[in-house]
Amino acid sequence: MEDHNQISALQKHVMFFDRNNDGVIYPSETFEGFRAIGAGLVLSSVAAFFINVGLSRKTRLGQPFSFHFPIEVKNIKLAKHTSDSGVYDKEGRFVSEKFEEIFAKHAHTQRQALTADELQKFMKSNREPKDYAGWLAGYTEWKILHYLCKDEHGMLHKDTIRAAYDGSLFQKMADEKASEKKK
Repeated sequence: MEDHNQISALQKHVMFFDRNNDGVIYPSETFEGFRAIGAGLVLSSVAAFFINVGLSRKTRLGQPFSFHFPIEVKNIKLAKHTSDSGVYDKEGRFVSEKFEEIFAKHAHTQRQALTADELQKFMKSNREPKDYAGWLAGYTEWKILHYLCKDEHGMLHKDTIRAAYDGSLFQKMADEKASEKKK
Protein backbone atom coordinates (compact mmCIF):
# COMPACT_ATOMS: atom_id res chain seq x y z
CA MET A 1 0.00 0.00 0.00
CA GLU A 2 2.02 2.90 -1.36
CA ASP A 3 0.42 6.28 -0.52
CA HIS A 4 -1.14 6.29 2.96
CA ASN A 5 -3.30 9.29 1.99
CA GLN A 6 -4.90 7.29 -0.82
CA ILE A 7 -5.77 4.36 1.41
CA SER A 8 -9.45 4.05 2.29
CA ALA A 9 -10.73 3.63 5.83
CA LEU A 10 -11.78 0.07 4.97
CA GLN A 11 -8.27 -0.74 3.76
CA LYS A 12 -6.82 0.72 6.97
CA HIS A 13 -9.30 -1.42 8.92
CA VAL A 14 -7.86 -4.63 7.42
CA MET A 15 -4.20 -3.64 7.00
CA PHE A 16 -3.36 -4.65 10.59
CA PHE A 17 -3.89 -8.26 9.52
CA ASP A 18 -1.40 -7.91 6.66
CA ARG A 19 1.39 -8.88 9.04
CA ASN A 20 4.21 -8.66 6.49
CA ASN A 21 2.80 -5.53 4.75
CA ASP A 22 2.82 -7.03 1.27
CA GLY A 23 -0.78 -6.06 0.43
CA VAL A 24 -2.03 -9.64 0.77
CA ILE A 25 -3.55 -11.25 3.85
CA TYR A 26 -3.23 -15.02 4.18
CA PRO A 27 -5.13 -17.09 6.78
CA SER A 28 -1.97 -17.44 8.86
CA GLU A 29 -1.75 -13.63 9.04
CA THR A 30 -5.41 -13.31 10.00
CA PHE A 31 -4.78 -15.89 12.73
CA GLU A 32 -1.66 -14.03 13.95
CA GLY A 33 -3.57 -10.75 13.97
CA PHE A 34 -6.42 -12.17 16.02
CA ARG A 35 -3.96 -13.69 18.49
CA ALA A 36 -2.14 -10.36 18.74
CA ILE A 37 -5.35 -8.55 19.76
CA GLY A 38 -6.11 -11.08 22.47
CA ALA A 39 -8.41 -13.58 20.80
CA GLY A 40 -8.04 -17.19 21.89
CA LEU A 41 -6.87 -20.07 19.73
CA VAL A 42 -10.34 -21.24 18.75
CA LEU A 43 -11.70 -17.80 17.84
CA SER A 44 -8.50 -16.93 15.95
CA SER A 45 -8.60 -20.21 14.01
CA VAL A 46 -12.29 -20.00 13.13
CA ALA A 47 -12.01 -16.30 12.20
CA ALA A 48 -8.97 -16.92 9.99
CA PHE A 49 -10.72 -19.72 8.15
CA PHE A 50 -14.06 -18.00 7.57
CA ILE A 51 -12.70 -14.52 6.86
CA ASN A 52 -10.17 -15.68 4.30
CA VAL A 53 -12.43 -18.25 2.66
CA GLY A 54 -15.27 -15.71 2.56
CA LEU A 55 -13.32 -12.73 1.24
CA SER A 56 -10.53 -14.16 -0.90
CA ARG A 57 -12.47 -14.74 -4.13
CA LYS A 58 -14.18 -11.36 -3.88
CA THR A 59 -10.88 -9.45 -3.69
CA ARG A 60 -9.15 -11.39 -6.49
CA LEU A 61 -11.24 -10.61 -9.56
CA GLY A 62 -9.98 -12.27 -12.73
CA GLN A 63 -7.46 -14.39 -10.89
CA PRO A 64 -7.57 -18.16 -10.54
CA PHE A 65 -8.89 -19.79 -7.40
CA SER A 66 -6.26 -20.29 -4.71
CA PHE A 67 -6.33 -22.79 -1.84
CA HIS A 68 -4.13 -20.30 0.04
CA PHE A 69 -7.19 -17.99 0.27
CA PRO A 70 -5.32 -14.68 0.00
CA ILE A 71 -7.19 -11.42 0.50
CA GLU A 72 -5.93 -8.48 -1.54
CA VAL A 73 -6.05 -5.35 0.62
CA LYS A 74 -6.28 -3.01 -2.38
CA ASN A 75 -9.54 -4.70 -3.43
CA ILE A 76 -11.15 -5.09 -0.01
CA LYS A 77 -14.01 -2.77 -1.02
CA LEU A 78 -15.18 -5.56 -3.33
CA ALA A 79 -15.74 -7.81 -0.31
CA LYS A 80 -17.94 -5.36 1.59
CA HIS A 81 -21.00 -7.32 2.66
CA THR A 82 -24.63 -6.30 2.44
CA SER A 83 -26.88 -5.66 5.46
CA ASP A 84 -24.19 -3.44 6.94
CA SER A 85 -24.27 -0.08 8.71
CA GLY A 86 -23.30 2.00 5.67
CA VAL A 87 -20.42 3.54 7.63
CA TYR A 88 -18.15 2.51 4.77
CA ASP A 89 -19.35 3.65 1.37
CA LYS A 90 -18.95 1.53 -1.78
CA GLU A 91 -15.35 2.76 -2.14
CA GLY A 92 -14.51 1.90 1.47
CA ARG A 93 -14.49 5.52 2.67
CA PHE A 94 -15.70 6.38 6.18
CA VAL A 95 -19.11 8.09 6.23
CA SER A 96 -19.27 10.06 9.48
CA GLU A 97 -23.02 10.77 9.19
CA LYS A 98 -23.77 7.04 9.14
CA PHE A 99 -21.44 6.49 12.08
CA GLU A 100 -23.17 9.19 14.16
CA GLU A 101 -26.54 7.76 13.15
CA ILE A 102 -25.69 4.49 14.95
CA PHE A 103 -25.56 6.32 18.27
CA ALA A 104 -28.39 8.76 17.57
CA LYS A 105 -30.75 5.87 16.81
CA HIS A 106 -29.51 3.09 19.09
CA ALA A 107 -27.51 4.38 22.07
CA HIS A 108 -30.26 4.90 24.65
CA THR A 109 -28.59 3.79 27.88
CA GLN A 110 -25.51 5.92 27.32
CA ARG A 111 -25.09 8.38 24.43
CA GLN A 112 -21.48 7.34 23.77
CA ALA A 113 -21.84 3.53 23.99
CA LEU A 114 -23.99 0.56 23.04
CA THR A 115 -25.22 -2.20 25.33
CA ALA A 116 -25.45 -5.77 24.01
CA ASP A 117 -29.22 -5.31 23.52
CA GLU A 118 -28.77 -1.99 21.71
CA LEU A 119 -26.12 -3.59 19.52
CA GLN A 120 -28.54 -6.43 18.70
CA LYS A 121 -31.29 -3.95 17.73
CA PHE A 122 -28.81 -1.97 15.64
CA MET A 123 -27.76 -5.13 13.76
CA LYS A 124 -31.40 -6.07 13.14
CA SER A 125 -32.12 -2.59 11.77
CA ASN A 126 -29.43 -3.10 9.08
CA ARG A 127 -30.83 -6.35 7.76
CA GLU A 128 -31.94 -6.49 4.18
CA PRO A 129 -34.71 -9.02 3.45
CA LYS A 130 -33.50 -12.60 2.93
CA ASP A 131 -29.84 -11.51 2.99
CA TYR A 132 -28.75 -14.33 5.28
CA ALA A 133 -25.05 -14.13 4.37
CA GLY A 134 -25.01 -10.38 5.06
CA TRP A 135 -26.85 -10.90 8.35
CA LEU A 136 -24.34 -13.52 9.43
CA ALA A 137 -21.34 -11.39 8.40
CA GLY A 138 -22.63 -8.35 10.28
CA TYR A 139 -23.63 -10.36 13.32
CA THR A 140 -20.23 -12.07 13.51
CA GLU A 141 -18.24 -8.84 13.12
CA TRP A 142 -20.17 -6.99 15.77
CA LYS A 143 -20.31 -9.88 18.24
CA ILE A 144 -16.54 -10.37 18.01
CA LEU A 145 -15.94 -6.65 18.47
CA HIS A 146 -18.27 -6.60 21.49
CA TYR A 147 -16.68 -9.73 22.97
CA LEU A 148 -13.14 -8.39 22.66
CA CYS A 149 -13.77 -4.71 23.42
CA LYS A 150 -16.69 -4.29 25.82
CA ASP A 151 -16.00 -2.61 29.12
CA GLU A 152 -16.63 -4.11 32.57
CA HIS A 153 -20.31 -3.10 32.27
CA GLY A 154 -20.76 -4.74 28.87
CA MET A 155 -20.75 -1.43 27.00
CA LEU A 156 -19.11 -1.00 23.60
CA HIS A 157 -17.92 2.61 23.49
CA LYS A 158 -18.18 5.00 20.58
CA ASP A 159 -14.45 5.74 20.50
CA THR A 160 -13.70 2.01 20.33
CA ILE A 161 -16.11 1.51 17.44
CA ARG A 162 -14.70 4.57 15.68
CA ALA A 163 -11.17 3.15 16.10
CA ALA A 164 -12.34 -0.16 14.61
CA TYR A 165 -13.66 1.68 11.57
CA ASP A 166 -10.61 3.93 11.12
CA GLY A 167 -8.12 1.08 11.48
CA SER A 168 -6.38 2.20 14.67
CA LEU A 169 -8.08 -0.15 17.15
CA PHE A 170 -6.28 -3.38 16.33
CA GLN A 171 -2.76 -1.98 16.69
CA LYS A 172 -3.75 -0.34 19.97
CA MET A 173 -5.13 -3.67 21.24
CA ALA A 174 -2.00 -5.53 20.12
CA ASP A 175 0.24 -2.97 21.87
CA GLU A 176 -1.80 -3.33 25.07
CA LYS A 177 -1.60 -7.14 24.93
CA ALA A 178 2.15 -7.03 24.28
CA SER A 179 2.60 -4.65 27.21
CA GLU A 180 0.57 -6.97 29.48
CA LYS A 181 2.81 -9.90 28.53
CA LYS A 182 5.92 -7.95 29.50
CA LYS A 183 4.61 -7.40 33.04
